[in-house]
Amino acid sequence: MDVFEKREMAAEKARGGEEEEEGEGQRLLSEGVTVVDFDLLCSTVAMQAQKGQWVKLNLNGDEENAMGYDYGGGVLRMWEGELFCDCLDDRRIAFQSVCCPWYRFGKNMKRAGFGSCFLQGSIYLILTLVALLSILAFIVTKKHCFLYVGGAFIIFVGVYMGYHRTKMRNKFNIRGDSSLDDCIFHLTCPCCTLSQEARTLEMNNVQDGIWHGRGDTICVGSYSELGKTPFELSPPAIVSTKS
Repeated sequence: MDVFEKREMAAEKARGGEEEEEGEGQRLLSEGVTVVDFDLLCSTVAMQAQKGQWVKLNLNGDEENAMGYDYGGGVLRMWEGELFCDCLDDRRIAFQSVCCPWYRFGKNMKRAGFGSCFLQGSIYLILTLVALLSILAFIVTKKHCFLYVGGAFIIFVGVYMGYHRTKMRNKFNIRGDSSLDDCIFHLTCPCCTLSQEARTLEMNNVQDGIWHGRGDTICVGSYSELGKTPFELSPPAIVSTKS
C-alpha cells in the first residue's frame, strides 16, 4: 500500500506542477507579456536569410494575422579581420597573395563557386601581364599609346576583381561597402584584399560556393542598421509588450 500511495502522491505533484505552469502562462498573457519560442525565432531568421523577408511571429496561432515584412536585412556575416591591419594573420595566405596573386585569386573564386581555379587565375594573369608589358613598352619607346593601354588594363583588372568581390558579398551576405569601394580596394592594395577574402572563405569552410560556417557571429537587423555592433543569438528574455 505504501508503494501505491507514493505513486499517487507523485502523480498528484506532477499534475499540480502542470497546473501551476499553465496558470503562470495565463497570468503572463493576461498581463500583456509575450513569450517567444527560441526555435521559432531561429527558424524565422533562417527563412529571412533565404527569402529576404522578415516573417511576423505568429504567437497567437492566427494565420490571418501572419504577415511578411521586407526590410532588406537578414543574417549578415563579416569579413575575417581588417583589410590592412590583419593581412598577416595567416602568413601562408599573405605569402601566396604577394608572390602569386593569380593562384590565390583562382583559389578564392573556386571556393566561392565562381569558376575553376585555372580559368580565373589565367584571366587575372593575362590581364596583369598585358598591363605590365604595356608599361614596359612605354618606358622603352616613350610612346604614350602604350601608357594609355597599360592604364586601361590596370583599371580593368581592378574592376574585374572588384566585381567578383561584390558577387561574393552578395552571395554570402557579407557586410561591406559599395561596389565602387570593392574596386578601389583591389586597385590600391590587391594583396591585402585577396588575403581578406581568402581568410574569410577558408576560416568559414566555404567549398564550391557553399558556406558551411564555423558557428560565426551574425547580425540580425536591416541594412540600415549596419553601423550597430553585431551580437550572437541567445534565447530571448520575457519582454512586456506594454513597455
